[in-house]
Amino acid sequence: MTLLSETGSTPPIKNLQALKLQRMIQVVGMFSIFEAHLQRRLNCSNGFKEAETILEKAGELALKEDFHNCYLAVNALKHGEGSSYKILVSKIHSVPFVVETPSNPIFEEGDVTGIDGLIKVDDSFLENCLQLIEDVSEKIALNRPDFIS
Repeated sequence: MTLLSETGSTPPIKNLQALKLQRMIQVVGMFSIFEAHLQRRLNCSNGFKEAETILEKAGELALKEDFHNCYLAVNALKHGEGSSYKILVSKIHSVPFVVETPSNPIFEEGDVTGIDGLIKVDDSFLENCLQLIEDVSEKIALNRPDFIS
């Protein structure tokens, strides 16, 4: 018997799982650092809420919604099946990423490289989150000259 048939585990599979986990850590880290940046530059205690307020006042409602959805996804990655996850499930058909539900897994059955996480963190999700951080920073800088992105 091989490791794969006994445990679903081989060094290459563990390496692929580690890469998928690294993506999750990367996106959570990006958003956490961005939140700290917002709090410092906007001199506030809730950087995301303040950013959303600025976006709303600037009429950037679609960007605000996309940013909020990404925030919810990162919270679901960090905290599991809490309120952020429940909100995402309620809008599952309107978000541009995969939210896991019992009828909608984030990885295919038999994919031994899959990592549980409630949100499918692939290259597209990472790039989308990074682009949102850039777009939000640019809009805030246009509306708050004291903000240095």
